Amino acid sequence: MSRQDSQQAAHPNGHTLLGDRLMARISGPGTDKFVQGQFTQHVDEVTSEQSLRAAACTHKGRAYCLTRLVRDGEDLLMDFDAGQAEATIAHLKKYLMLFRGTTLETLPTGRIIGLIGESSAVSVAGEDASSLTQPGQVLKVGNSHLIRIENTADHSARYEWWQPTGEQPVPEDIPEITPEQWLASSISAGVPWLTEASQEAYVPQMLNLQHLQGVHFKKGCYTGQEVIARMHFLGQLKKSLHRLSFNNAHQAPAVGTKLLTEGKAIGEVVNALMTSDQNGEMLAVIRHDARSKALSLDGMDDVTISLQQLPYAVPEQQPSDT
Repeated sequence: MSRQDSQQAAHPNGHTLLGDRLMARISGPGTDKFVQGQFTQHVDEVTSEQSLRAAACTHKGRAYCLTRLVRDGEDLLMDFDAGQAEATIAHLKKYLMLFRGTTLETLPTGRIIGLIGESSAVSVAGEDASSLTQPGQVLKVGNSHLIRIENTADHSARYEWWQPTGEQPVPEDIPEITPEQWLASSISAGVPWLTEASQEAYVPQMLNLQHLQGVHFKKGCYTGQEVIARMHFLGQLKKSLHRLSFNNAHQAPAVGTKLLTEGKAIGEVVNALMTSDQNGEMLAVIRHDARSKALSLDGMDDVTISLQQLPYAVPEQQPSDT
């Protein structure tokens, strides 16, 4: 099987329920002001036709939540990691108390379905789905929202279908894929997710969020903004997210596993997944000055690592002329 055929086999068309994500709704008169003050995205640019990623950060600019913002009438929808949602929402509600009459509540019946392949999107929304060509574009489907997100490295189209009330069944002609196949497509697309082990570990730019429609550098103040802006405008980003493949492994490296070169730690694993018996892919934050050197995984001496191209440009990773 050729490499291209292998990649295509790893990202088959289909759907899966994103059971690890929990949908929530922010509503009330202070909705936009609250989001504007706590997230890295400019809320005015989140419209009925445009959904954007965002991060919520500590005062030190470290991301504790990666989410997506979706406009639903006068409200905003967002998603949280199910395992971290309770703590994240409790933290955000400390700021929400300043906005009388504004609420942040989870949606018990809400669900997000991941779709791979344009044919899957067309089955959901008809031929109008073909108009979704760029990440973040949204198409209303009844009471739900079909969102184009980033392609995989092999150009497989990906979508998220947000259903606040969970009332729309998946068309029978869309085959089911596994949650692991969906996560593999996210790694291929260069889209990270946070776990308990990686919360508050990275400034959003280290996760390439500025290249994933997740950071607005010209908006007003928000929690962590000073650190994030300084890193951007002063060119202080020294490490960022890379996509790598690994071979001859019995299991995927754990989140936080150190990447080494010449015996020195130069980065760590953010997400990793087996894609076959001994092979897999991962996203790792690596120092830019070490990305061209031979890499190894701490404690996994038999595993070989190869740097793979991300499906989007990251100019910060290129050598500087100065």
